Amino acid sequence: MTTPETAAAALDSDAVTLPSTDLSAQPLSPPGLLGPAFALARREFTRFIRQPHRVIGSLGQPLLFWIFLGAGFTPSFRPPGMEGMTYLEYFYPGVLMMMILFASIFSTITVIEDRDQGFLQGVLVAPVPRLAIVLGKVAGGSSIALFQSFLLLLAVPFLGLPVTAGGIGLIVMAMVLSAFGYTALGFAIAWRMKSTSGFHAIMMVFLMPLWLLSGALFPTTGVPGWLSTAMALNPVAHALTIVRAPFYADAATVLASPAYLTSLAVVAGWVALCLWWCASRVARRDKGVKG
Repeated sequence: MTTPETAAAALDSDAVTLPSTDLSAQPLSPPGLLGPAFALARREFTRFIRQPHRVIGSLGQPLLFWIFLGAGFTPSFRPPGMEGMTYLEYFYPGVLMMMILFASIFSTITVIEDRDQGFLQGVLVAPVPRLAIVLGKVAGGSSIALFQSFLLLLAVPFLGLPVTAGGIGLIVMAMVLSAFGYTALGFAIAWRMKSTSGFHAIMMVFLMPLWLLSGALFPTTGVPGWLSTAMALNPVAHALTIVRAPFYADAATVLASPAYLTSLAVVAGWVALCLWWCASRVARRDKGVKG
């Protein structure tokens, strides 16, 4: 029989060991890379969807460009080697590129808004990898641009373009790659910007020449030498090449083209460079260095 005296003796003995409740002795493991990145990307896309005026405005402008310019230039569009093609068909990949470019870049304006509202400071003091911030914001902005451009891509069956299933796969790949590159570029520029109005002003001066010199509005053949050089150095022109080529040839023919493979390599290298630039700018802030 257990008596009060024996129970007390048992409690006083070393036989009973209580688990430690010292939380400091159990260090918390830092969160991984993908979890915080996915949370930030989902926040970006959700915020976009909850603003119908942004959705309508971002879709409306490229559509108006395509319809009005396509209808206006079709009667006089007679470039060598493109007989039988209307300007609406030629301009369609350029409108896709315009939508990806502008939507990707301007989606990163949320970097400035998040800083003004204090959200970005909260993310920066959280124990998450700095690369997760870059990947989350870039992936979120890219998803916004791709959502809009995929809606426009639904018009392909009605254009009569000889695009195949393999070609569609190459087009989607090119769009994803381009969106990541443009969003990373916008993130790197917006990181040190102080106002949204200043970001808009710089981006409009910067983006419009990139798009105009990409071959979206007119063919690159037959242009003056200085203009041809500027277009060859323009990463948007190479991005448009890998988007446009699968619309007019099957996947095997496209992948065998040296011009396509060269443009693909240029775009892939440019995307990697932009992502590295973003990561280095975020890292500089932690070290207290401007840049």
